[in-house]
Amino acid sequence: MVVAGRIRNEDIALVRERSPIHEVVGEYLQLRNAGGGNLKGLCPFHDEKSPSFNVTPARGLYHCFGCGAGGDVIKFVQEIDHLSFSEAVERLAGKAGVQLRYEEGGYTPRQDGGQRARLLAAHKAAAEYYAEQLASPEGAIGRKFLSERGFENADAARFGVGFAPREWEALVRHLRGRGFADQEMITGGLAREGRRGPMDRFRGRLIWPIRDLSGDVIGFGARRLYDDDEGPKYLNTPESPLFHKGNVLYGADLAKKEIARRRQAVVVEGYTDVMACHLSGVPTAIATCGTSFGDEHIKVLRRLLMDQDEFRGEVIFTFDGDSAGQKAALRAFADEQKFVTQTFVAVQPDGLDPCDLRIRHGDAAVRDLVASRLPLFEFAVRNAIEGKNLDTAEGRLAALDAAAPVVAGIKDRSLRQMYAVSLDRWLGIMDEQFVLRRVRELTARGRGRPGQAAQAPIVERPSYDPNDPEVQRERELLKLALQRPGVLGPVFDGVPAEVYIAPPHAEVRAVIAAAGGVTAAGGDAEWVALLLEHAPNEQVKGLITRLAVEPVHSAHESGDRYAVELLARIQERQLTRQIADVKSKLGRLNPVEQAEEYARLFGDLVALEQQRRVMRERGLGSQ
Repeated sequence: MVVAGRIRNEDIALVRERSPIHEVVGEYLQLRNAGGGNLKGLCPFHDEKSPSFNVTPARGLYHCFGCGAGGDVIKFVQEIDHLSFSEAVERLAGKAGVQLRYEEGGYTPRQDGGQRARLLAAHKAAAEYYAEQLASPEGAIGRKFLSERGFENADAARFGVGFAPREWEALVRHLRGRGFADQEMITGGLAREGRRGPMDRFRGRLIWPIRDLSGDVIGFGARRLYDDDEGPKYLNTPESPLFHKGNVLYGADLAKKEIARRRQAVVVEGYTDVMACHLSGVPTAIATCGTSFGDEHIKVLRRLLMDQDEFRGEVIFTFDGDSAGQKAALRAFADEQKFVTQTFVAVQPDGLDPCDLRIRHGDAAVRDLVASRLPLFEFAVRNAIEGKNLDTAEGRLAALDAAAPVVAGIKDRSLRQMYAVSLDRWLGIMDEQFVLRRVRELTARGRGRPGQAAQAPIVERPSYDPNDPEVQRERELLKLALQRPGVLGPVFDGVPAEVYIAPPHAEVRAVIAAAGGVTAAGGDAEWVALLLEHAPNEQVKGLITRLAVEPVHSAHESGDRYAVELLARIQERQLTRQIADVKSKLGRLNPVEQAEEYARLFGDLVALEQQRRVMRERGLGSQ
C-alpha cells in the first residue's frame, strides 16, 4: 500500500481556519461565557468540580488551568479522540469540507487514512447499508416491530434505525465491495471470525447506530426479532478501538444541545425509550449501551450539563415500576452524590417504560412522567418506608429504623438535616428532635446504608455554609430589606422566616416581620432603629447593623431588577417546600378511594410546578 506524504502546510492552516475551536470543543462539553471573549467548561481531560477549562475563540486556543492541557483545535481533537496529528487534521478536514493535498500524491487523500478513520468509514457504510435493508422485503419484520411500538418510517430514518439480514456474510460482502479489509471489520466489531472467514456479527436483528458526541457512528445495538434466534435479546458492539460502552450514551449526539440549554438530562433504559421520549417532546433523553450507568457516564453528563452550580441542573432517571426497576433506582443513590446538580427518579406506577407509555397514553403521558419526578433521596427514603404500618407506633418506629440508615448515607450535611426533618413529617411522628436523635444513634453505630461507611453524626442545630450562593443571596435580599425596603414590597413579606437556610438570616427575617414587614418601613434611619428595637438579643442586633451598612452587590445598574431576581430565587425555594408538602400529602392518599382530594392536590401540584418554573426563569439574573 502506498502511503502519501505529509499534508501541505497551507491545507493545515485552512483546516484550522475553518474549524472554529469553540464549535469543535462544544461537541464534547458545554461552554459558557467567561468574560473577556473567553469561554469555560468542565475539563474533559481530568475530573473536576468547577470549570477550569478555558477556550479563547479569537486565538483558536484552549487551556485547562487545572491539569495544564492546552493547544489549538487540532491538538484538542488529537487528545480527545486519541488520534495522530494527521488523523486529527483529516477528521477536521472531512467535517469542514477541506480537500487535503499531500506532498506526494496530489489531491488524493492517504490510502490508509489511519485506523480510526478507516473504522469510522466502515461503520458509516454499515449504518447506511442497514438502513437500506430495513426497506427491503426481508426487513418487513423490523418495520412491523417499529410500527407496533408507535414508530413510523420517518421516525426510523430520524434515528437511523436499520435491519441486518439473516445471511451469514451479507454485510461482510457489502463492505468488501466498498474496499474494506476483513481485519478492519473484525477489529471494529462489525464481523467475527468464523470457520471459513469473517461472519456478520448482527444477523436478523433490528439495528440502532450508536454515535459519539460528534455524530460519528462508533457501534451498533441490535434487537432480536425472530423467535428461533437463540442469542440475547439485545446484542451490542463489543469493546473496540471506537466503542467503549462504559462512556457511551445512546442519543447524546441528538440530545446534547437541549441538555445544555435546559440543564436537564433524562436517563432511560433502552433505545426505543430514547426514541419515544424525543418524539414526545423530551429531547434530553439518553441511554446507556448494554451496561449500567457508571462513573464514566457521569463524567460525560457533567460536561454536557456543566455540572458545577448546585441545584440548578437536573438528572432524571426513569425506571420500570417493577422490583428490578426499583432496585436500579436505589443503585443510583450512590451515583447521585457524584453529581452537583439535583438528581431525580421518575417511575411509572403501572410499570410502563416510556415507549409503552407513549403507545398506551400518548406523548403527553411521557412528558407527565418526567414532570412527576421525585428527588432521588426522597425516593430512596420513601422506598424504605413502603410497606410499614404507619397507623401504629410500632410501625412508625420500624419505618424510622428502616429509613434512618438511608438518611445517614446522605453526604451533604444540610440535606441530611432536611431529610431527617422530612422523615419525621412523612412518618407522622411529629417530634423532629426524637427523629434526629434516632438517626444520629443509628449513624453512630455504623448502621449507614449498606456498602457505605457511617457518616458524621447529624447535628441538631441546622448547619449552613456562608459561602453557599443561596445563603449569599439571602444576605443580599436582607440588605435590600434594610437599606431599600421600597424595592421589595409585599412579595418579600409573603416569604416566611423558615424558608431561609441560615438561622441568623431567619432571625433577622422574623424581626422584620415583627416590625410590620418592609411595607411598614419609613425613613432609612427610623426603619433600622425600629428593627433594632424588635431584635431579641445582641447577636441579632449586630447582624442587623452589619446588613444595614454592607454594600449591596448588585449585578445590574437597576436595583429594582436585582430585587426582582433575588425575590424570585427565594420564592422558588418557598415553592419547592410547598411542592414537597403537596407531594407528601399525595403520597398518603389512595387515588381511587380519595379521587376528588387526590385530583385537587394534583392540580395544586401542577400549578406550583408552573409557578416554580416562572420563578426559576425570573431568578436567573441573580447568578
